[in-house]
Amino acid sequence: MKQVRPKKNLGQHFLTDLNIARRIADTVDACPEIPVLEVGPGMGVLTQYLMEKPRPVKVVEIDTESVEYLHANFPRLRDNIIGEDFLRMDLNTLFEGRQFVLTGNYPYDISSQIFFKMLDNKDLIPCCTGMIQREVALRMASAPGCKAYGILSVLTQAWYDVEYLFTVDENVFNPPPKVKSAVIRMTRNNVTDLGCDERLFKRVVKTVFNQRRKMLRVSLRQIFLAGTVAPDFFEHEIMTLRPEQLSVERFVELTNLVAGRLEERHVTE
Repeated sequence: MKQVRPKKNLGQHFLTDLNIARRIADTVDACPEIPVLEVGPGMGVLTQYLMEKPRPVKVVEIDTESVEYLHANFPRLRDNIIGEDFLRMDLNTLFEGRQFVLTGNYPYDISSQIFFKMLDNKDLIPCCTGMIQREVALRMASAPGCKAYGILSVLTQAWYDVEYLFTVDENVFNPPPKVKSAVIRMTRNNVTDLGCDERLFKRVVKTVFNQRRKMLRVSLRQIFLAGTVAPDFFEHEIMTLRPEQLSVERFVELTNLVAGRLEERHVTE
């Protein structure tokens, strides 16, 4: 069967360097024994090395031409090729509720959505590896105080230890992307409970980073109805900081402050 034509609307950039493909495949060894799910296998350049691992491997691919190619060239994988949209899948059904490693050469345009889905299924995914746009990788691994530190950094690092493994140049893809790529690995940390309301935590993080240049006492006001919060709430020392200055632990502290004031308002209404 002829090779698959990369499709711009699917953000396809097929990796052509076999050495890099093997290095990416080896990143899943951080979580041995459990199954592996590869997102967006394309023509299977990464898949071939994952299949050498002594563990179950499944792949999910939305491109029908790529699915046909995989069926023709990877007959041993045939029953484990899923022609669906990863973002719409119920991940609990993949390995009968078992945990698995998530990996892939992720499409640039949906990589953040893939990681938000990973976070929604963090109890199923103890390890996530793969290749993404370098800019996104830097954001995910960034520490507080850095320009790249943002929403994805905080929400990911709350539950995972993030490692920026290595950079990949543009010339090892067909077609070459306009930016560099990077390989990362995320491994679940020991946190089982953030110590705050998780939904409010996400809301607080997103709210303040949407106005990242403003102090928290300014950006947080939109969480409360006008005039419903006493001015002294915004006099807390943390309110003079900007979001990129807060660690995950301080975001938990901030969330609990907000929760307490929301609860006080609810009681007095």
